[in-house]
Amino acid sequence: MRPQCTTSTSGRNINIHPQERLLSGERKRQKNPAWKLNYKATRPKVERKLGHMMRRRHGGRRARVRGRLRVTQDFSLLAAATNFARLARLGVEFNSVAATA
Repeated sequence: MRPQCTTSTSGRNINIHPQERLLSGERKRQKNPAWKLNYKATRPKVERKLGHMMRRRHGGRRARVRGRLRVTQDFSLLAAATNFARLARLGVEFNSVAATA
């Protein structure tokens, strides 16, 4: 089977993860439709919000500015805007009485 793996004259090295048996068992378990339904129902919501930020028209996948600091600030502003939009959709309102107490 060597010709199917590589054309190198020195061969090919394959490393197997120490937990390969466990990992392959989990991969099989994740193909179960019941597992997929449960995962979709319970997976962390932050992953969904990150996905929303990446595909929106705010340019989540591309930096609009140059420099690490500015990119970080721009992304933080985008995250804050996404969070505020989510709070507005949930109907959260500002209560000035609670804020002053």
